[in-house]
Amino acid sequence: MFNYIKNKLKKYKQRRTFQEYGFKLKTFHLPDDGEIQYAQWTHPFEGEKQIDQDEVNFIKNYIKPGDFVIDIGAHTGDSTIPLALAAGSTGCVLALEPNKYVFKILEKNAALNSDKTNIIPLNFASTIKNEKLTFYYSDASFCNGGDPGLIKKNHLYPLEVEGKNLTNYLKSNYADLLPRLSFLKVDAEGFDKEIIKTVKDLLLKHKTTLLSECYVGLSPEDRFEYFELLTTMGYQLYRLDGLFSNKMTPIDNKTKMLTPKHFDFLALMK
Repeated sequence: MFNYIKNKLKKYKQRRTFQEYGFKLKTFHLPDDGEIQYAQWTHPFEGEKQIDQDEVNFIKNYIKPGDFVIDIGAHTGDSTIPLALAAGSTGCVLALEPNKYVFKILEKNAALNSDKTNIIPLNFASTIKNEKLTFYYSDASFCNGGDPGLIKKNHLYPLEVEGKNLTNYLKSNYADLLPRLSFLKVDAEGFDKEIIKTVKDLLLKHKTTLLSECYVGLSPEDRFEYFELLTTMGYQLYRLDGLFSNKMTPIDNKTKMLTPKHFDFLALMK
């Protein structure tokens, strides 16, 4: 009982006291892609990340060497690295992460495995217009959260971040790569739908495959609207059993967006 109380008090203090955390270097030995390094953030609320060959192989079904890929909500890069391994050193992955503390770890991961990947980390959020905004986090060291403009789900700790209109940014800085835009992953704490609206024309033009999530906090109305938005664009949705999972279940009507409460899905252009 004493140890239980001690651990509870420790977590309480960690959640309410700011500290900037570093990383520990991990090495994964993938059968096909070889030795892959990863900078694991040492924040106490950050789960241990893995880089798995099966996940990379799943992504390779949709990303080919030389492709242009965008990862919105890249966090520390645990999803970015598999995307970048699929695109290879001749491809390019833009990794967006607005949280300046997480971004430092993402920068480290972008610099690793440079013989096999080409990752460009970008420290801003994808928003409707260029603006400063406030995200709220559930701990004082800014690991969990990212709700823009609202205090909810006990997300009490504010962090000012920069937002940019992604379509305008891409046209200004990466116009030459846009014809190769094969894949977009977005994980934005329930704001995926609004982000997709801002890049809709690009996705349609380049027939881009989409990896997104149905966030646990979305209302039924938001879930239905997201389904209608994507199917109207010509996408077929598939629920995944995990972020990079080969187990795919068709989402052929909007009611299938209701359960489970939280899931990842792949959207393929018909």
